[in-house]
Amino acid sequence: QVQLVESGGGLVQTGGSLRLSCIASGGISFSDQAMAWYRRAPGKQQRLLLATISSSGSTWYSDSLQGRFTLSRDNAKNTGYLQMNSLKPEDTAVYSCHFVGTDLWGQGTQVTVSS
Repeated sequence: QVQLVESGGGLVQTGGSLRLSCIASGGISFSDQAMAWYRRAPGKQQRLLLATISSSGSTWYSDSLQGRFTLSRDNAKNTGYLQMNSLKPEDTAVYSCHFVGTDLWGQGTQVTVSS
Protein backbone atom coordinates (compact mmCIF):
# COMPACT_ATOMS: atom_id res chain seq x y z
CA GLN A 1 0.00 0.00 0.00
CA VAL A 2 1.43 3.36 -1.05
CA GLN A 3 1.71 5.96 1.68
CA LEU A 4 2.88 9.55 1.84
CA VAL A 5 4.22 10.78 5.16
CA GLU A 6 5.10 14.39 5.86
CA SER A 7 7.47 15.60 8.52
CA GLY A 8 9.38 18.71 9.47
CA GLY A 9 6.61 20.91 10.74
CA GLY A 10 6.80 22.82 13.98
CA LEU A 11 6.86 26.21 15.62
CA VAL A 12 9.04 28.93 14.12
CA GLN A 13 9.33 32.67 14.58
CA THR A 14 8.44 35.19 11.90
CA GLY A 15 11.21 35.37 9.34
CA GLY A 16 12.40 31.86 10.06
CA SER A 17 12.64 28.84 7.79
CA LEU A 18 11.43 25.26 7.76
CA ARG A 19 11.89 22.37 5.40
CA LEU A 20 9.09 19.88 5.13
CA SER A 21 9.64 16.38 3.82
CA CYS A 22 7.22 14.03 2.10
CA ILE A 23 8.36 10.42 1.93
CA ALA A 24 6.62 7.90 -0.30
CA SER A 25 6.59 4.22 0.53
CA GLY A 26 4.89 1.13 -0.81
CA GLY A 27 6.53 0.45 -4.11
CA ILE A 28 5.35 3.40 -6.17
CA SER A 29 7.58 4.76 -8.92
CA PHE A 30 8.34 8.04 -7.21
CA SER A 31 10.14 9.65 -10.14
CA ASP A 32 7.05 9.25 -12.34
CA GLN A 33 4.81 11.18 -9.96
CA ALA A 34 4.03 14.87 -10.14
CA MET A 35 4.00 16.25 -6.61
CA ALA A 36 2.03 19.09 -5.11
CA TRP A 37 1.93 20.79 -1.74
CA TYR A 38 -1.25 22.18 -0.23
CA ARG A 39 -2.03 23.93 3.00
CA ARG A 40 -5.11 24.49 5.09
CA ALA A 41 -5.06 27.51 7.37
CA PRO A 42 -7.38 27.63 10.38
CA GLY A 43 -10.94 28.31 9.28
CA LYS A 44 -10.02 28.38 5.59
CA GLN A 45 -10.21 26.08 2.62
CA GLN A 46 -7.29 23.99 1.49
CA ARG A 47 -5.13 25.81 -1.04
CA LEU A 48 -2.70 24.58 -3.67
CA LEU A 49 0.71 26.15 -3.13
CA LEU A 50 2.96 24.64 -5.77
CA ALA A 51 3.22 21.59 -7.93
CA THR A 52 5.57 19.92 -10.35
CA ILE A 53 4.43 19.45 -13.92
CA SER A 54 5.31 15.87 -14.76
CA SER A 55 5.62 16.32 -18.50
CA SER A 56 8.16 19.12 -18.31
CA GLY A 57 9.58 18.74 -14.83
CA SER A 58 8.97 22.40 -14.18
CA THR A 59 7.17 23.73 -11.13
CA TRP A 60 4.10 25.90 -10.82
CA TYR A 61 4.03 28.31 -7.89
CA SER A 62 1.16 30.23 -6.42
CA ASP A 63 1.78 33.97 -6.84
CA SER A 64 0.91 34.43 -3.19
CA LEU A 65 4.15 32.73 -2.17
CA GLN A 66 6.22 35.63 -3.52
CA GLY A 67 9.16 33.34 -4.16
CA ARG A 68 9.53 32.30 -0.53
CA PHE A 69 8.77 28.59 -1.01
CA THR A 70 10.61 26.06 -3.15
CA LEU A 71 9.73 22.50 -4.08
CA SER A 72 12.48 19.97 -4.67
CA ARG A 73 12.76 16.22 -4.73
CA ASP A 74 15.25 13.42 -4.30
CA ASN A 75 13.97 10.56 -6.41
CA ALA A 76 16.59 8.18 -5.05
CA LYS A 77 15.16 8.71 -1.57
CA ASN A 78 11.49 8.79 -2.68
CA THR A 79 11.27 12.14 -0.96
CA GLY A 80 9.92 15.53 -1.87
CA TYR A 81 10.76 18.70 0.02
CA LEU A 82 9.11 22.03 0.63
CA GLN A 83 11.62 24.69 1.65
CA MET A 84 9.87 27.61 3.28
CA ASN A 85 11.74 30.84 3.94
CA SER A 86 10.80 34.23 5.37
CA LEU A 87 7.84 32.69 7.12
CA LYS A 88 4.95 34.87 8.23
CA PRO A 89 2.18 34.28 10.78
CA GLU A 90 -0.26 33.90 7.89
CA ASP A 91 1.70 30.84 6.76
CA THR A 92 0.40 29.01 9.83
CA ALA A 93 -1.44 25.96 8.51
CA VAL A 94 -1.44 22.21 8.08
CA TYR A 95 0.71 21.36 5.07
CA SER A 96 0.06 18.26 2.99
CA CYS A 97 1.76 16.65 0.03
CA HIS A 98 -0.12 14.99 -2.80
CA PHE A 99 0.67 12.99 -5.90
CA VAL A 100 -1.12 14.81 -8.71
CA GLY A 101 -3.73 12.75 -10.49
CA THR A 102 -4.01 10.18 -7.71
CA ASP A 103 -5.86 9.88 -4.44
CA LEU A 104 -2.61 9.75 -2.50
CA TRP A 105 -2.27 12.34 0.26
CA GLY A 106 -0.09 12.65 3.29
CA GLN A 107 -1.57 13.06 6.73
CA GLY A 108 -0.37 16.64 7.02
CA THR A 109 2.13 18.40 9.24
CA GLN A 110 1.41 21.48 11.33
CA VAL A 111 3.41 24.64 10.78
CA THR A 112 2.95 27.47 13.25
CA VAL A 113 4.62 30.83 12.77
CA SER A 114 4.71 33.08 15.81
CA SER A 115 4.77 36.85 15.55
